[in-house]
Amino acid sequence: MADAELVAPDEEDRGRRRGRLILLARIVLSVGMLAILITQIPDFDASELVPTMDAAAVAWLSGAATLTLVGIGLATLRWRTVLRAMGLDARFRRLMSHYLAGQFVANVLPSTIGGDVLRVARVARDNGDTPGSFASVVIERMTGWIVLPAITLAGLALNGGLRELGRASAVAAAIAMTTLVGLVLILAAVDHERIGGRFADRDGWQRFAGAVHLAIGRLRRHPAAAGSVLGVGLAYQMTLVVAAFMGARAMGIDQAGITAMMAFLPAVMILQVLPISISGFGVREGALILFLSHSALDVPEEQAIGLGILLYLLNLVVSLLGAPAFAIGGGVPSTAVPEAAAP
Repeated sequence: MADAELVAPDEEDRGRRRGRLILLARIVLSVGMLAILITQIPDFDASELVPTMDAAAVAWLSGAATLTLVGIGLATLRWRTVLRAMGLDARFRRLMSHYLAGQFVANVLPSTIGGDVLRVARVARDNGDTPGSFASVVIERMTGWIVLPAITLAGLALNGGLRELGRASAVAAAIAMTTLVGLVLILAAVDHERIGGRFADRDGWQRFAGAVHLAIGRLRRHPAAAGSVLGVGLAYQMTLVVAAFMGARAMGIDQAGITAMMAFLPAVMILQVLPISISGFGVREGALILFLSHSALDVPEEQAIGLGILLYLLNLVVSLLGAPAFAIGGGVPSTAVPEAAAP
């Protein structure tokens, strides 16, 4: 891969072994957290974990799956919008292939690399700019962190009753505000000439940080491009919110309307990217229990867990579409590049 860092064989082997151990630990933690959640439910009813497959449920599930796929398209458009703003435009179809391949790696394969690493490697192979490609993925992901808190706050503002749900309301608002404030501080630091700017002319891994600094500066100087990125990001995240709403309806969860999903799902999405489990297993389901069950919404805990698993399965099914793109594109990159942060 062009412009990539070479890693000594011994160091690379140690890194792979460490990655496998971390992966195994995360799998054990995922299974353990789910087991703890289930064993803490009195009179646990396993039938509540799956939807009743009548015509209405099939329709809701079909809609949720379709929107999940549409979300992948919007995420790809968001990525292309960032690349265009950076002067690294690429064909949408090509980027969609890279994005689906990344989703396949992230959600299907038990790989020690992330899907974002694969995306960076492949788009860098297309354009020859590894640091710039890395920066594009980082910024594309960061727009999700900006939009998600805004959706939570909008949901709480639109439905006053959601602000009266005690701990669920307080936790959702706290996650939104903490994420928003933290992101503003990070962006300010990366954009600052004396902090992020110090990496702009560095070599080695530091040039990746410098590329992010330069890209953020470019977007700041072109507010129309930044607005386009945020607009597409908002459309993407709202698509996932509506998909989750449809999934909840398929599960028979009628208590959680669209504003409840706006208020609480972004907080779930933020929590599930914590690097302590595989694909958010256990964390996502525990968060859904907090927001939907341990509140006045009073959703059965089994259904909250079932919704979390369903949302993962929807993403998994759509991610399987990336198998051909993953295989044709050459599989896992041989040289590691930094991982970006979801969502």
